Amino acid sequence: MSQGNSAGLLADVRGDHFHRIVDVIPTMVWTALPDGSRDFVSQRWLTYTGVSLEQMLGMNWQQTVHPEDLPEHVKKWKIYQVSGKPFEDRLRVRGGDGAYRWFLDRTVPVRDENGELIRWYGVSTDINEYKQAEEEVRQQENMLHMIMDIVPQHMFILRMDSVHSSFRNRATVEYFDLPSYAEFRSPLEMYENYVHPEDIEDLKDRLLIAFKTHVGIEAEARMRRKDGKYRWFLHHLFPFVDDEGKILYWCGTRIDIEDRKRATDIAQRENLALREEVDKASMFEEIVGASPKLQPVLARVSKVATTDSTVLITGETGTGKELIARAIHKRSSRANHAFVSVNCAALPKDLVPSELFGHEKGAFTGATQRRMGRFELAEGGTIFLDEIGELPQETQVSLLRVLQEKEFQRVGGNQTIHTNVRVIAATHRDLPAAIEAGTFRSDLYYRINIFPIEMPSLRERSDDIRLLVEYFVERFSSQAGKKIRTIDRRSLAQLQSYPWPGNIRELQNVIERSMILCENDIFSVDESWLSNTLQEKRDLPTELVNREKVLIEEALAQTKGRVSGPSGAAAKLGMPASTLDSKIKSLRIDKHSFHHP
Repeated sequence: MSQGNSAGLLADVRGDHFHRIVDVIPTMVWTALPDGSRDFVSQRWLTYTGVSLEQMLGMNWQQTVHPEDLPEHVKKWKIYQVSGKPFEDRLRVRGGDGAYRWFLDRTVPVRDENGELIRWYGVSTDINEYKQAEEEVRQQENMLHMIMDIVPQHMFILRMDSVHSSFRNRATVEYFDLPSYAEFRSPLEMYENYVHPEDIEDLKDRLLIAFKTHVGIEAEARMRRKDGKYRWFLHHLFPFVDDEGKILYWCGTRIDIEDRKRATDIAQRENLALREEVDKASMFEEIVGASPKLQPVLARVSKVATTDSTVLITGETGTGKELIARAIHKRSSRANHAFVSVNCAALPKDLVPSELFGHEKGAFTGATQRRMGRFELAEGGTIFLDEIGELPQETQVSLLRVLQEKEFQRVGGNQTIHTNVRVIAATHRDLPAAIEAGTFRSDLYYRINIFPIEMPSLRERSDDIRLLVEYFVERFSSQAGKKIRTIDRRSLAQLQSYPWPGNIRELQNVIERSMILCENDIFSVDESWLSNTLQEKRDLPTELVNREKVLIEEALAQTKGRVSGPSGAAAKLGMPASTLDSKIKSLRIDKHSFHHP
């Protein structure tokens, strides 16, 4: 059909042929002039409204529209008269029985060859049953929302096709200070805006997988409250589908697990600290001894324990520095929290920062997940940094920041973590000499040396050897299931005469190994074993003491009486300056006599 013939047919809308066609259409058909006045309505319209054609033409059709719907409908007409674009609207129309039914009006413009609007074509479809069903669904949803509002956990409905109609219950609204129907650009925007930065990527990945696979998820993540604080939640999201398997919407819940998470973290810290201590063949369970050299140490422990001051414990290897650190912790206000021990010398240098401060997922090769460091595990309690003199320079800088600012960052992370941990450090090294050698920071030394405690060597605690032997004999005999009635006098004399370069730890090992060989109720040290371990030199204690005194005096002569420092006597003899000072005192050497004017 040519364009001219089409225009002619459209112009003659009252033609009989057109009437016969539209009158058999089950929907209501009408046409209107550009101003909205109708110049034709189908028989279906007249039958439904019960009025004549003359009563329906012009603007009279407005009298059949429900008074509540008419103003908005007229407003739309005026808007689209200007734009000349197709539009649709829902409105109620009065029937011949006086009852109103819902109709869907679809209106399309007709233009002439010059593009001028000449008429509107429209159809009105009865959607009353649909609206009733829609109203029933709306009432059911309202009932569901009311039920959801009384649930204390967070609940929400997420519609993938229309995020504007997504609903969240009262608990959610109050937590985030959001309206029940908040508008978001995408289903993920809510999570992007309110999930903790450390948790968002993992949660988003899991949500995207859920949306793609149509399978529900469960995940833990922190959500920001309206006051800016974060709390841990257990998130559930699962789909609702129709009979054909199409997802209608997603239903989500969030359960506050902050208290449970906090308790779990504390338990993990304490369990980790406990696991590190279990099955260590160590005497560090209680302080044994009453010698004049030990009593001042215990007095200092009692004084500093009630404070939060940083403590530096010095002394030879095996003297019981960790024992003193534990005693300080147990007598402090932090005793109910974790005591975390770290041997800095035993850690690979490239892993020291990760061990102390933790790391983020992907921070380095092998970092497959985020890990808490020892400082986080010790939160609220005490961290014991044994052999602190072995820390790499870069880690010393990070530790200094912890001591000064009470904060740190995980390796590979940018979030500042505040810490409440007491630091107790220990070393057998001469830290002032290390400072002079450039291997230890002086500012860190002054930070950890707030309250120094020097542990005496076992040589200086000869009065305690008998007590220690009795303690270890009782301990290891109980473990071995043996009953020891007495200690062999000769063995005890040998043990008391030996200089113990390995201190208490060496004594402990000697007793434990001898207990294995003990075959009766009298404890003795096997002489053949002693000859190998103790090298028979303890039979000549005077000669040993004299030889040691000569070596020290020779070193002091070479260094002009200087004890510490890279060029001091302690460095020449290969021992800590504190140990050498102790030996000088016990051997009654006048180091000042070696000074030259």
